[in-house]
Amino acid sequence: MAASASRTQPEVAMTAPFSNATETPTESGQRCLITCSIDQLRPHPSLVRLHIVPSAHDLSAAITNRSNANREPLTITQDGLILAGHAEWEIARREGEQCLPCLQLCMTEEEALLWLIQKHQRSRSMNDFNRILLALELEPWFKARARSNQQRGGQMKGSSNLTEADKLDVRSEIAAAASVSVGNVSKTKHLTAIAHANLLEALREGEVSIHRASTWIQNPEKQLDELRFYQNRRGIKRTITSLQRQHQRPQLASERRFDIPRMTSALVAMGPERMASVLIAEIQLPGQALFITSELLKALESQGELRL
Repeated sequence: MAASASRTQPEVAMTAPFSNATETPTESGQRCLITCSIDQLRPHPSLVRLHIVPSAHDLSAAITNRSNANREPLTITQDGLILAGHAEWEIARREGEQCLPCLQLCMTEEEALLWLIQKHQRSRSMNDFNRILLALELEPWFKARARSNQQRGGQMKGSSNLTEADKLDVRSEIAAAASVSVGNVSKTKHLTAIAHANLLEALREGEVSIHRASTWIQNPEKQLDELRFYQNRRGIKRTITSLQRQHQRPQLASERRFDIPRMTSALVAMGPERMASVLIAEIQLPGQALFITSELLKALESQGELRL
């Protein structure tokens, strides 16, 4: 989640810097620029709990920025929680750096999580699903604020229950925090309750959309089949794209050639039981072509159906 310090950060109070840190207060007196030991810094607990880490793209960008003389400081809380610059911290830690410049803000853990979610909306590791997961961590905080508002308005008289309207308001706050629709918040809660771990991982990686995954879990027993079929189809499309590029160059004499009659005979010889495990899918691409995976080709050759 590599990101530079925000230009529109919230107004905060000046706080005492970490021990052994060098402080340079800003003109406003409400933030301070300090130098922190790597060991004094840590990711937000919610990121750790949900296994949300900087993407390969974020880490690559952080490596590139290491040579930049005008590197922007990390943004952290007074407790050392990293708000912006997680990837930079991770690379510095791996490379054995001792200290990093940091812009320190004063906020609670919940405020820090809300700031972090909204700051990283365009980060590759912060897709809609991950932002909703993080925003759902704030649900107790939003509920506590709603109860406080009700009590101030004399609506609850000490009750700890929220009205349906207040519950809807809480869900709307979660959606607003994650910059998504209320519907996607409901779908994500449902997915986390019944989706298989493999599907949840695909959602965290941004490989599958919330809507697509929601349609799959309407038949929970088939969700892994749907995921495997989808992943196979995407892999096939990437391979075909690569093959199309190669087709534009002259074919080498050493490259293998296949003919349809021989391939058809080999497939028929597999028999219905083994054929049942072969995936057949339509690919929307121009031209006329048949493609075979390396795994199937090896199976046909090793078992004698195909001799080339």
